[in-house]
Amino acid sequence: METTPNAAASALGLRETKKQETRQLISDHATRLFIEQGFEHTTIAEIAAAARVAKKTVTNYFARKEDLALDHQEEFSATLAHAVTSRHPGESALAALRRAFETAVAAQDPVAGFAGPDFSRMITDSPTLSACLRTLHDQREQALAEALADAAGTQPDDITARTIAGLLGAVHRVLFQRIQNLTLAGHTNDEIATTLAKEAARAFDLLEPAIGDYAIA
Repeated sequence: METTPNAAASALGLRETKKQETRQLISDHATRLFIEQGFEHTTIAEIAAAARVAKKTVTNYFARKEDLALDHQEEFSATLAHAVTSRHPGESALAALRRAFETAVAAQDPVAGFAGPDFSRMITDSPTLSACLRTLHDQREQALAEALADAAGTQPDDITARTIAGLLGAVHRVLFQRIQNLTLAGHTNDEIATTLAKEAARAFDLLEPAIGDYAIA
């Protein structure tokens, strides 16, 4: 019996949906176990057993154990660069990044740091995850430097673009850590958002005199 294009596409869609469901199931069980037992003390075998899949299935979906805990790594690494590449006409890189951060705070976006006390404590208590997060900040800054150089029409290793990326990256690291610290201190997301709206404005204001007109679209 010949398979019609619509039937083939439908089957492909179902397979893709099933894969996404399996991936999410594994991720959910892994996060639960990491929070309950600690990241360092949880094994891949335990995660597989909780999700009722083979250990090989877990590693097929997640190459590294830390990928199970930090499963939005690509999104996180690309956020600052995306803000620059999608800036509005007449908007500088600083203004675009400021606007993007304000939006993330207003939405209490987990990628910006609003991950809740249990998840934040899981990362803080794990040397492996803390090191992984530092690497992600580095990757995000590198992607930002490349986006800034492209926006300014300079070479990827241009010292101005790299320096400005370092300044902007540092501000975002400080604000991310501030959200984590306030979360662990017991503040609600609403309280943190109110605080960060004010503190972020002061942080970005500090950069305005130096880079406020850099890479205007």
